[in-house]
Amino acid sequence: MINEMALLESQSLRRSVLDRTDVLDRVKALSLLPDGMHVTTAMVAAYFEVGLEAIKSLVKDHRTELEANGYRLLTGEELRSFKNLSGIQSRTRSLALFSRRAVLNIAMLLRDSEVARQARVYLLDMEYLARTQHVENPAPADATSLDDRIDQRITHILGKTVVPMFNALIETSGEHRRELIALRAGVQHIEKRLRQHHARLQRLEGPREDRPLAGVMASMDAMNGREFEQHVAELLRRDGCTDVVVRGGGRDRGIDITALTADGRRIAVQCKRFAPHLSITSSDVQKFAGAAKVLHDSDVALFVATCPFTRDAQNIATESGIIAVHRGLLEEWSAGAPLSVLQ
Repeated sequence: MINEMALLESQSLRRSVLDRTDVLDRVKALSLLPDGMHVTTAMVAAYFEVGLEAIKSLVKDHRTELEANGYRLLTGEELRSFKNLSGIQSRTRSLALFSRRAVLNIAMLLRDSEVARQARVYLLDMEYLARTQHVENPAPADATSLDDRIDQRITHILGKTVVPMFNALIETSGEHRRELIALRAGVQHIEKRLRQHHARLQRLEGPREDRPLAGVMASMDAMNGREFEQHVAELLRRDGCTDVVVRGGGRDRGIDITALTADGRRIAVQCKRFAPHLSITSSDVQKFAGAAKVLHDSDVALFVATCPFTRDAQNIATESGIIAVHRGLLEEWSAGAPLSVLQ
């Protein structure tokens, strides 16, 4: 099977899998502009959880390839027409747009992004399945797939027949004992890899109910600050919290929401509805840590944001006992996954 890193090096390999844009939503929900077709540079950066400059650098280095897959830089009359049709309010003189195909192209070029890496791995896994799936005389819809049956049959033979045979030979052999032990170890390693492969195929082909729903973050990005606080409050209630109070306003002393967990622990929450291309800084976290721990004496402190946290901010949050609910985690929480710290 091709290593995911090969996609970073081979344009022809990237070109061969660019139709699999469904991979994007399988890895993480991709929020789109109101036209339902495009995303901006900032939205691409937020999706891959990297800075704007990382995306701009890729565009500069691979512009021809990206343009062939739907990247466009709108200016002049074309920009004005797009704004009118999409309802976007912006005073910029140019606007870079990425189609879903161009976003997938970015996923195959972006090195320093865990989201991009997951997309590449998932993409190649799906392509591997497509190449190896038997197409002649397909099994009935309710039967186990041919690939699964082959994996299970080989694993059974290795575990129940070949390995015991080696055990018997080792017991009766003196001269070739070391070679037989090495061969047995090799067969057991292959058996283990086949079991892992089978389990991975089951995960990939199974239902993806754990994936966030498309549009979850788009709806939050459209909220104002107060609406976002109310949204987070509802998530707390959904997860069993009681005495949920939205404080907000200028006298909140750095605490937007207070509540109690189901087992009685005090919760303090700071909510930041920032644009996805911005980041929560270390000073933001430090201020909240003081308010949550000193002024409120909280047992659980949540800093909930619609954007990423800088590395320093994440480190300070960890050191201070602050739970950093970044954009990706917020997306999963909003889509139905419970926040583990509240359980």
